[in-house]
Amino acid sequence: MSAPQHPSDTALSDPALDTEDGDGEPALPDADLASDDAVVEPVDDDTDEVDEADEPDEDGGKSGDDPLVREGDVAGDYLERLLDILDVDGDIDLDVEGDRASVAIVGGRLNDLIGPGGATLEALQELTRLAVAQSTGVRSRLMLDVGEFRAKRRADLTALAGETARRVGSSGQPERLAPMNPFERKVVHDVIASVTGVHSESEGEEPNRRVVVLPDK
Repeated sequence: MSAPQHPSDTALSDPALDTEDGDGEPALPDADLASDDAVVEPVDDDTDEVDEADEPDEDGGKSGDDPLVREGDVAGDYLERLLDILDVDGDIDLDVEGDRASVAIVGGRLNDLIGPGGATLEALQELTRLAVAQSTGVRSRLMLDVGEFRAKRRADLTALAGETARRVGSSGQPERLAPMNPFERKVVHDVIASVTGVHSESEGEEPNRRVVVLPDK
């Protein structure tokens, strides 16, 4: 597998916890542990949408100590070890998108890591965030993609949200979309927010929480 590529953007920093194993690699978290990544949608609470204030690095924010690069390093090491355990071929791509680390597993047969509707991917993302938090001491908001599943889903949802916004703006009648996970709802909310004459809200409880697109009054 290819070595991770490390970007050099800057972001927030925090003291690291001593949670690495004997060979210097981050310890694998237990599968039954869960993260508490609280987030905010335009009108309600959902995961993946918290805007957290950036904090300066103690050494002045040198690129070698970029906390998001560190997140990517820990996530890459964790995922490479997991792929080895599962005997799955795949390369790890690391990046920084805005204020969060972005990690992608590409190549190979990765359907088992995606699961129905991306359910396995969601669980794997939470475990990876937990591994990063255990190593760095900072709650992680990294985004994980596998086999470009999220990238393709984002494109589909962007088109869907745009078409729905046009219909609602023309008819003046609200429309409810199918239940979506937090990542999917955020994509829709972002698109709707860029269209004049309509707005969006979320309603219902997980896993049946959905976006409602409404005309402005």
